Amino acid sequence: MKGDLYLAWSSNEKIREKGDSGGAVTSLVKFALESGLADAVLAVKKRNGSRYDGVSCLMSEPEEVIQSAGTLHCAPVNVAKAVKEYLDGAKGMKMAVVCKPCDCRAIIELAKRGQISIENLILIGLNCTGTLSPGIARRMIEEEYEINPDDVVGEDIDDGRLIVTLANGEKKERDLKQLEEKEYGRRENCRRCAINIPRMADIACGRWGTRGKKATFVEVCSQKGSELVQRAIDAGALVVERPDEACIREREQKDKEAVELAKVWKKRDLDTLRWLPYQDRLKYWLRYFDRCIKCFGCIDVCPICYCQRCYSEPDRGFVKGGEIPPDLMFHLVRLAHVADSCVNCGQCEDACPMEIPLTRLYYMLNTELSSMFDYVPGMDVRDYPPLTIVTEEELVIDDTNAVRKGKS
Repeated sequence: MKGDLYLAWSSNEKIREKGDSGGAVTSLVKFALESGLADAVLAVKKRNGSRYDGVSCLMSEPEEVIQSAGTLHCAPVNVAKAVKEYLDGAKGMKMAVVCKPCDCRAIIELAKRGQISIENLILIGLNCTGTLSPGIARRMIEEEYEINPDDVVGEDIDDGRLIVTLANGEKKERDLKQLEEKEYGRRENCRRCAINIPRMADIACGRWGTRGKKATFVEVCSQKGSELVQRAIDAGALVVERPDEACIREREQKDKEAVELAKVWKKRDLDTLRWLPYQDRLKYWLRYFDRCIKCFGCIDVCPICYCQRCYSEPDRGFVKGGEIPPDLMFHLVRLAHVADSCVNCGQCEDACPMEIPLTRLYYMLNTELSSMFDYVPGMDVRDYPPLTIVTEEELVIDDTNAVRKGKS
């Protein structure tokens, strides 16, 4: 039932060996296909065998899913965008989706806007304290770890250290803070993210709380999640035990430490800008906006942008045919459109060829809106964005105002 906690691992030896944490997630999605709870599974796997080149893959055969076993920290794939594209092409398809917290939040935001049916999805969330950009990760491993990036078979972030594992089992680690001071380590948006355990998903899975055991800590977060886990246990696909108090405390402590680190980065990245005089703050952003070449890459990759035709494109009333939108207008129109629903996934900044700090801009405004309206996007499909709803109180027009507006 919802709220149940387990330490889980696969009953399949092959899956158990290939998975980083006992293969519980791989066994769950494999069982989802075998049991008919899902018609297909969307997960990330290596392309051409490279840890630095991940790709979303839609799989419909149970034996295929082992290809997605294992964690890819250097593959920040746009899962939510892929979900929408696949569901657009196959209405009514039931899909099990393996996703990070930001992916899951974007999927929930799309569901609120009627772009996908959340009822057809089982969201299997993975704990996440950040991903690394592939190119930067390769350069970091060469320069800071002094090893060949292709010799790496695993990565992990734990106790403030970025740990890489080599094929011979050797582990090398570096201080994460020091790496990120050098602009290595995690992507900028990930450093500020304080949502590490995806409780907005149907199931939240991760290594925290396993106390060194090759297993996955599983938290059931919905009735759909409960059905999948319980049926997998009953069928013998998943082996489980209950975590003790020490496991639960470890998980809570790891999450708390990650949240505190995110607060440090948030303060560092945003406070300097937030307290600048208005004119200086405007100059800061105009300098970056001047770089923009209007490639529309940020719009194309944003999982929240779903309009078939964008207002920034010609012939929509804002921009004449044959012209491009002005620098300031382009970004402010987009900001007004998605700021209340930004999930800090960082895809826009990854796609920007001019290195504009877009996630910093969207995140700054999103935190202001979240504080103002007590709303965090992507946490609950029943909780709609504040700028799309009107309360009963706001619909009431007092007599004085009605007379003043000539409506008596």
